[in-house]
Amino acid sequence: MGRKKVVYLALDERPCNFNFPKFLYEESKLEIISPDIEIMGKNKKPANIEKINEFLLKEASNADGLVISIDTLIYGGIVPSRIHHLSIEELSNRLSVLKEIKKLNPKLVIYAFSLIMRCPQYSLSVEEPDYYDECGYEIFRKGFLEHKEKLGIISEVEKEELSKIEIKKEYLEDYLTRRKINSSLNLKVIDFVKKKVIDFLIFPQDDAAEYGYTAMDQEVVRSKIYEKKLHLKILMYPGADEVGLVLLSRIQNHFENKKPKVYIKYPAITSGMLIPTLEDRYLDTSIKYQIIASGGMVVSSVDEAEIILVVSTSANKMINSPNQAKPRDLSVLANYVEMFEFIKYYVDKLPLMIADVTYLNGGDLLLLNDLVNEKIEFKLAGYAGWNTAANTLGTVISQGFNYLINGETSSHLNFLTLRYIEDIGYCSVVRSSVTNELSKYGANYFDVSMCLELIEELVKTRLNEFVDKYFKGKKPILKKVKLPWKRMFEVELEIKL
Repeated sequence: MGRKKVVYLALDERPCNFNFPKFLYEESKLEIISPDIEIMGKNKKPANIEKINEFLLKEASNADGLVISIDTLIYGGIVPSRIHHLSIEELSNRLSVLKEIKKLNPKLVIYAFSLIMRCPQYSLSVEEPDYYDECGYEIFRKGFLEHKEKLGIISEVEKEELSKIEIKKEYLEDYLTRRKINSSLNLKVIDFVKKKVIDFLIFPQDDAAEYGYTAMDQEVVRSKIYEKKLHLKILMYPGADEVGLVLLSRIQNHFENKKPKVYIKYPAITSGMLIPTLEDRYLDTSIKYQIIASGGMVVSSVDEAEIILVVSTSANKMINSPNQAKPRDLSVLANYVEMFEFIKYYVDKLPLMIADVTYLNGGDLLLLNDLVNEKIEFKLAGYAGWNTAANTLGTVISQGFNYLINGETSSHLNFLTLRYIEDIGYCSVVRSSVTNELSKYGANYFDVSMCLELIEELVKTRLNEFVDKYFKGKKPILKKVKLPWKRMFEVELEIKL
C-alpha cells in the first residue's frame, strides 16, 4: 500500500508547529503536504488567508486526509487569534471553506483543532494585545475571581481584591469582545462535526487554569458538545503546539487500522494526580486524553501493552526551577531509581517512550546523563521534555506511535536526537546561560534582533559544547541554529545523527 496524502495546515510557522511534523513523519506512511512557509504569517502578522484557501482547495481535492488548525484557517495563526478585530460574519465565511473542501472530496478524512483562547497570568504584550503590558495580570485576576464568585466559592479577601482591580474600560471591552467572538466560532466548529464535515475535533486549552475566562469559555463549549452528544468525537484538554503531531498520529493510525495499547509507568503512586503548571487537571487525566487523541488506548499491565510510556516527574507538583533543583517531591517522595531500573529492563523488551515532565520548560539533565551512561539513549521509541506537560506528552506519544508503525528510521533517530538537544540542551542549559549575557549586547530575552546573528552563533557554540559533554558515542551534528522570532523562547534546529 502506498503512502497516504495528508494535507497539513499548522497552527503557525514556528518550528514546533511547522517543522516537527515534517521531521518526524518524513519516513512514514504519510505524505505530508504543507503550504509554503512564506504565506504562514509570523508572530502578530496573520497568514495570507486567500493563499491558504487556494492551497487547501487545490491539495485537498485529491488527498486522503486533512489535519487543520482552525485558528490559522480563520484568524491567520495562534497569535492573530488573540489580537484580531474581525467580525463573526467574516470569520464564519472563512470557516465555510471546509464545507467546500468536503464537497469536492467527500471521502477526505478531516481532523481539526481549535484553541480555547488563553488568558496569561502576566503583564506582557509580546503575544497579546499591546495593552497587556499595562494590565495583563489584572485581566487574568479579574476573570479568575469573577469565576469563583459565579461558582459561589470566593472568599471575603478575594471579594475585596476583585473590587479593587482597575482596568481601562476600552481595554476590557476589547478583550472580552474578542473572547466572545472566538467562543462563538468554536460553537460553530462543533456544528461542522455534527454535520460530518469534520470527522474529529480537539479543543486544546492553551495555558489553562482551573478558574478564569478560559475555564468559563470551556464550560460553554463543553455544554454544547454534550448537548449535541459529540463527546466521543470532540475532545477538550490542555495543550496547543503539540496538537498537529497528535492528529497526524491519529490519522496514520486510522489509515493503518491500528490502536496502540499503552502501559503508563510513574515514579510515585501520586504522580498521576499532580496538576501540571499552566494546566487545570490531573496529569493522568491529560495523559489518557493525549493517548486516545493520538489514536491509542491505555492498558493496565505491561503484558497487555504494545508500547510503554514512562512519565518522569515528581510526586506532587511540576517543578518550576531552571537550575534542575531536586526538592523533596522529587528526591524523596518519587522513586527515580526504581523508574530508571524499569527503563533499563524494558527498553530491549518493548518499545518504550519517556515523557520528561519533571520541570516546566525543559528536560532533566540527570535523566539524559543516565540514558547516555547506560547506552540506551538511541533505543527509545520516543522522548520529549519541552515547555508544558501537554506539549511534551503529545510530542512523545506521536513519536512512539510512529515508531510502532515505521520502526527505527533515520528520521525517527534524528527527531529523537533533536528532542534531547532542544528540550534538554537548549531549554534547560543554553537558553538561560545565553540569556544571562544578553545585556552586554543591548538585548533582552524578548528581543535579540539588534545582534541576532551573534546570539545565534553563541547558541550554536554552547549547544556544541553540550553535545560534546553529554554524547559519548554517536555525535549529533547541528546543521541549523536559528531564533525564528528573534527572541530566546524558541529555537529552530536541524539535527543529523
